[in-house]
Amino acid sequence: MATTVRLTPTPTYDKLTLGLTDTSTYDVVPASASVVITPPGFDAVTLAITPEGLNVFQSSDLEIVTLGDTEVELPDGVYIAVFTPLGEDPITIYFMRVEKIQEKFDAAFMKLDMTECDRAIKKQSKVELNTIYFFIQGAISSANNCAIIESNSLYATADRMLDSFIRNNCGCTGVNYLVNFI
Repeated sequence: MATTVRLTPTPTYDKLTLGLTDTSTYDVVPASASVVITPPGFDAVTLAITPEGLNVFQSSDLEIVTLGDTEVELPDGVYIAVFTPLGEDPITIYFMRVEKIQEKFDAAFMKLDMTECDRAIKKQSKVELNTIYFFIQGAISSANNCAIIESNSLYATADRMLDSFIRNNCGCTGVNYLVNFI
């Protein structure tokens, strides 16, 4: 029997994998457990998992279409996992996967040449990136609290803002520096 049944989404920092860790505390560790995972936009799939362990899933495990023998990227969005250790009542968790948007955010951040921009542009770019990051974190928090509509809305807003930020070349052309300081 478990004293506490818990399943924790575990970051893999990889667009191809999803990690879930059984962080339950057991009097006697069960021989098996299962989880029903519903990825956004796909049907639920039941999978066996290792109790008290890290379990990593790919697109083929989640029955998301693969390209030949190649795994495909897992979608960002709200995932639902129903965890049932043997002999225990199931628990349901909601969580927002953000690996794709996080990679896009990281690329935008790395393109921002802090040494090329003048102070005002650098400051404005930092504010924009912080705002985008705030929306991403809001999407995660909303999903964790079962506010799925709000979570998806915050994610979509962050994605639009990030696309605009990238499209505008992060606001850093260096022209202001060249015109005013050289």
